[in-house]
Amino acid sequence: MTVQPADGLSPAAEFPDPSHDQWQTLVEGVLRKSGKEVSGSAAEEALSTTLEDGLTTRPLYTAQDESPDTGFPGFAPFTRGSRAEGNAAGGWDVRQRHTLTDPARLNEAVLGDLENGATSLWLTVGGPVGVPVDGLARTLEGVYLDLAPIALDAPADLDAAATELLRLYEERGVAKGEARGTLGADPLGHEARTGVEADLTAAVRWARVCDAEYPGLRAVAVDALPYHEAGGSAGEELGLSLATGVAYLRALTGAGMSVEAACGQLEFRYAATADQFLTIAKLRAARRLWARVAEASGAPAAGAQRQHAVSSPVMMTRRDPWVNMLRTTLATLGAGVGGADSVTVLPFDHALGLPDAFARRIARNTSTILMEESHLARVIDPAGGSWYVERLTDELASAAWAFFQETERAGGLPAALRSGTVAERLAATWAARSAKLARRKEPITGVSEFPQPGERPVEREPAPDAYAGAPGGLPRVRRDEAFEALRARSDAHLAATGSRPKVFVAALGPAAAHTARVSFAVNLFGAGGIEAVHDPVSVEADTAAGALTASGATVAVLCSSDALYAQQAEQVAAALKSAGAARVFLAGRSGEYADVDAHVFAGCDAVAVLTSVLDRMGVA
Repeated sequence: MTVQPADGLSPAAEFPDPSHDQWQTLVEGVLRKSGKEVSGSAAEEALSTTLEDGLTTRPLYTAQDESPDTGFPGFAPFTRGSRAEGNAAGGWDVRQRHTLTDPARLNEAVLGDLENGATSLWLTVGGPVGVPVDGLARTLEGVYLDLAPIALDAPADLDAAATELLRLYEERGVAKGEARGTLGADPLGHEARTGVEADLTAAVRWARVCDAEYPGLRAVAVDALPYHEAGGSAGEELGLSLATGVAYLRALTGAGMSVEAACGQLEFRYAATADQFLTIAKLRAARRLWARVAEASGAPAAGAQRQHAVSSPVMMTRRDPWVNMLRTTLATLGAGVGGADSVTVLPFDHALGLPDAFARRIARNTSTILMEESHLARVIDPAGGSWYVERLTDELASAAWAFFQETERAGGLPAALRSGTVAERLAATWAARSAKLARRKEPITGVSEFPQPGERPVEREPAPDAYAGAPGGLPRVRRDEAFEALRARSDAHLAATGSRPKVFVAALGPAAAHTARVSFAVNLFGAGGIEAVHDPVSVEADTAAGALTASGATVAVLCSSDALYAQQAEQVAAALKSAGAARVFLAGRSGEYADVDAHVFAGCDAVAVLTSVLDRMGVA
């Protein structure tokens, strides 16, 4: 907030207020220097970024970018927060995720977490991959159940797990009014993951129990992660969460609960990604949209959405997993600024298996640093009033509402899941995003950009997978999957032959002429696990053949300036071919030259190029 001096003088009084047209004129000049002749609004559009859901991020937002009235924190439409105090009183709930199946090991882990910053526990219970229901007591031994909320994930054993948890509350003297957490009933989310048709009977029964006897417990989780993990966009994730919530409202009110009571039994779970602004807007839009649902259902005061944000599994990489610490930090920042009530930071080694103690510690401390050292939670709705965030929130809410209505017209979420409508929509979204990933328009640090082909893999104990071998359901995707497949081929070649696939970098002329494109080529081929051999520093037509033979490579890439390509590319390419090069690439888009088979350049389909190279090398 800007406060004017008491004397009324403005620090910028001597400077004229620039107009939007003046700014556009300056932008035109900058673009003209880069070879783009555009003017007016076209200049602004040239600097805009297209997002999913038909959204566009512009380079400049001003007070003229109007958005609907967001109200006040704690009041409808709850865009600015479900509670008037936000997270300022004590920060957000740090909810640690646990999937260990041995009660003794799990008990040691949960006590360590609770003693060192975690404030609640998210436990997988029952079924073939969770801690056994009869091991829940051992798991929670030493845990103060009146202080640490418990969130259950027990899709296969909901009744048994919920019964055991409530028994433990009674056995340990926890008053019913002091029990906190969620039983995690989410039959539609389970159907989305497995294809097994949902039965809402148990969820409704437990919601009635919690409403009548346990005011601090919520029975039902509206989990949007299955749609995010299937490749859905932020708008699709929001729209399907609304459709899920509405389906549960219909079931609960149909069983005799009031709309207010039914809303009070729902907790919504969303993915938080490294795109912090989109995460902020998503959580703010989710509250606004659910408030609209509650209003339309006749209970506007019940529209305060309880939110649990989880750092995105889709963004977690298996290569250079240390970078995941940075991704989850940004995701947590977005979740905190966006107003999430609970935040789960997945450990940096989540994609590799069960996390070790160090990984869990870093996950806990991510929230602790943002709250205790960065003071992120001390401000209520810190993004509120930002022209960019408010406009993005509004546009995302509109896109999500449109998809929600489309799902409702398809018969509601259950019908849309079973007809394949949801799967088709998410698959199309993921296909479009996969094309951007393949062309590195959406870079993945440590994987598609700045890879480390020689890194030693981080190994972890395999994690149990609750949905492995499920008969149907939505797929689960990762951003790194196409490049991971290429790297796996390289690893197999290394294991079989003792060396990685190689590409010879034939640099022409002095370093000043070729360094940029050499770096590009090394980076590109490294993303596929192909080792770049750049020795000697530069070659000519009479030295290229010997250098290629010495490198042991059968594929080469020419790197230099366009001017030197015109002078030397054909001769050097011919020499490389005569020495046995099966394929010769040229870095850049410049010209067509004899014996140059293909060009590689920024924006090319890296996955297709690397796949073809490994195929030609005979790397299985």
